[in-house]
Amino acid sequence: MREIIAGTSHTASLTVAEAHTAVALGSGDLPVLGTPALAALMENAAMKAIAPFLDRTPEAMSSVGIALNISHERASSIGEQIRATATVTAVDGRRVDFDIQASDSSGRIIGRGTHTRFIVNTEKFMAKIR
Repeated sequence: MREIIAGTSHTASLTVAEAHTAVALGSGDLPVLGTPALAALMENAAMKAIAPFLDRTPEAMSSVGIALNISHERASSIGEQIRATATVTAVDGRRVDFDIQASDSSGRIIGRGTHTRFIVNTEKFMAKIR
């Protein structure tokens, strides 16, 4: 595993579809971006930010989310393009902390928060849950 550097970031994007709405996800009854879909996009950005630093063979490494604290501040309709940028703020051993901001195609912030991921050996992690 290479050293993960504070300031490393990644932006993930999503075009809001019916499957991403609060109605479809069971988190509300309106056809707007559901908070669970926003949370998943934010986690995806964080996961991809550090993926290049992780060894893939022979001791495959991955990261798992262990904490997520977000606000969902603005509604987004079907068809809207959403971008979430996760930036590494701290690294403590295998623990990696992020600040995350999500915006719509107009650049308006629709959500923000913090996220923590933990780096794991894939084989050992999966063996524990079998």
